[in-house]
Amino acid sequence: MRPSIAISIVLFMALLFVPASVLVGVDHVIAVNPINLGPVISPFLYGVFFEDINHAVDGGLYAELVRNRSFEHTDRIEGWSVVLEKGCKASFSIKSERPVNGNNTSYLRFDIESDDRRVILSNDGYDGIPLVGGESYIFSSFIRGDDYSGEIEIRLMDSQGNSIITASLGSKFADLWERYSVVLEVPEDCHDGRLALILKGSGLICLDMISLLPERNWHGMRPDLLEMLKELKPGFLRFPGGCLVEGDSLENSYRWKDTIGPVEERKANYNLWGYNQSYGIGFFEYLILAEYLGAEPVPIFNAGISCQVRGAEYCSMNTMDGWVQDVLDFIEFANGPTESSWGAKRAELGHPEPFNVTYIGVGNENWGNEYHERFALFQKAIKDKHPEIVILFSGPPSYEGAPFNRAWRWARQNAVEIIDEHIYAVPEWMLRNTERYDKYDREGPKVMLGEYAAHEAGRRNTLQAALAEAALMTGLERNSDVVIMAAYAPLFNRPGWSQWTPDLIWFDSTRVYGTPSYHVQRIFNRNLGDIIVDSSLTDEDVEVIGYWFKSLYHSCSFDYETGDLIIKVVNPWPEDKEVLVEIDEATKVTGKGEATVITSDSIFDGNTFEDPERIVPMTTVLSDFSNRFTFSFEGNSITVLRLNTGSL
Repeated sequence: MRPSIAISIVLFMALLFVPASVLVGVDHVIAVNPINLGPVISPFLYGVFFEDINHAVDGGLYAELVRNRSFEHTDRIEGWSVVLEKGCKASFSIKSERPVNGNNTSYLRFDIESDDRRVILSNDGYDGIPLVGGESYIFSSFIRGDDYSGEIEIRLMDSQGNSIITASLGSKFADLWERYSVVLEVPEDCHDGRLALILKGSGLICLDMISLLPERNWHGMRPDLLEMLKELKPGFLRFPGGCLVEGDSLENSYRWKDTIGPVEERKANYNLWGYNQSYGIGFFEYLILAEYLGAEPVPIFNAGISCQVRGAEYCSMNTMDGWVQDVLDFIEFANGPTESSWGAKRAELGHPEPFNVTYIGVGNENWGNEYHERFALFQKAIKDKHPEIVILFSGPPSYEGAPFNRAWRWARQNAVEIIDEHIYAVPEWMLRNTERYDKYDREGPKVMLGEYAAHEAGRRNTLQAALAEAALMTGLERNSDVVIMAAYAPLFNRPGWSQWTPDLIWFDSTRVYGTPSYHVQRIFNRNLGDIIVDSSLTDEDVEVIGYWFKSLYHSCSFDYETGDLIIKVVNPWPEDKEVLVEIDEATKVTGKGEATVITSDSIFDGNTFEDPERIVPMTTVLSDFSNRFTFSFEGNSITVLRLNTGSL
């Protein structure tokens, strides 16, 4: 039996019985009503949304250091340079006859006439290859020797061409494709390195899938970026997009079957965001990542429609079977027994246990009759075979207006379980709409706020944006009976390689930092609570330039495991606010607690590579407080109070 949560008295009683001397200098009173408990909070309310935008995967979480390792990019030799030693007679070309496999058809061939001069093939990765002293790196390549006589040397160099470490791949190469590899232990740091293959010989030699992978990785993932995700403790992982799923044509839409199995057999694809993706992290890796993070996997599938915002291509209704079957096959791959065809494939990849996927999304930012009639096909096929699967219906790109309202009407009329809303708005909109979900029908479809972020002027990651997002999140918590999932978007950004700002986490070759928005997500998820406690806050409304806003934004929840009352308060204004906190005398607080605060001198402050901890949460231990105490909420701040009640 869960313990009683007698926390405080209602606002009217608080004002009636608090002595006037206590209220001197107090701006507000927070009172909590223990009788009217609110909704149970979704255990996976706050999650992460993963999309390969801003080189979040290739050049990001995927630890591969070689750019265009398989020569499948639109520019087949992107990332590569060839230098011929003086006097060397050689040429190179991209070929497709006798490829490594049918999914990876392009490879590089050298025709070398001189046997005593060198051909140097080099790759600088993404802004140089970062090398850490004392760490080991696995070089590998598929090589086919067509009458080639000579040696291939592997060399890691600095940007000036000075050798750091060298190894030989040998001098005999078969006429059939074979994988050659060597481990290189780097003696010293070099943040701007190069990989070079030095060919000294004559004849025809073919190269493909040239890879340099740090030995220290987790399933091919970069540890420091992985740790940033782990710190968030996300409740769910939505993947792999986003607009990426749709493609700018059906030809380059995301097909999950292309992304599993040995990396050399994965069918590389042109990315809607303007670059190529290797699928080094594919659906299997996303599933094990979700498992590692303890997050609910939420895969999104193409609905037979390319990106409607960019001018849609529609799969004809009489050829939709393949798209629908892809989803059914995935469910078998994720959840089916090892005796099934796709379940056996999962076991072959090293995961015989099912992933127990519950949620499936069909479509992303789709709308209109074309989407609705296609969604209905997926809905029927999935429910007929897997009634336990919960299907997410896509809302349009807009979060209000005619297309949005039409999508909701269709969803209500067609037994949609969850609708995926996306909100990208200015901070002022978020501050004015924290009660958005108060008005939603409690009997209608649930909501996944699959993508949201505050876009301030210049689209920067500032404290101003984080304050607005935190205010909106207090409304999400209070309405967790409707909003069961929410994710900031996008997740990652690599400067110099980006298409979209703002973003949650910024990184380069060697560094990573969380934005103020990242730290809001982190402290909100780590202080989620189990159930909302009905609460009230006095004198909430203020007028700013003709618009009405709340003076403070708050939510109140209770954590059954710790017995803590959790009060989140957002003060988006520059003035400190003195608040009287009332806790009902029926439940004595222990006088133990803590306050975690995110703030800075200016709302336009943010974190940078040079100053990555300018805005981070600061936690202070609270002690010796009673059931009635005042707390000063700093200007421009997000505060989480954890107050122990001893109710365990």
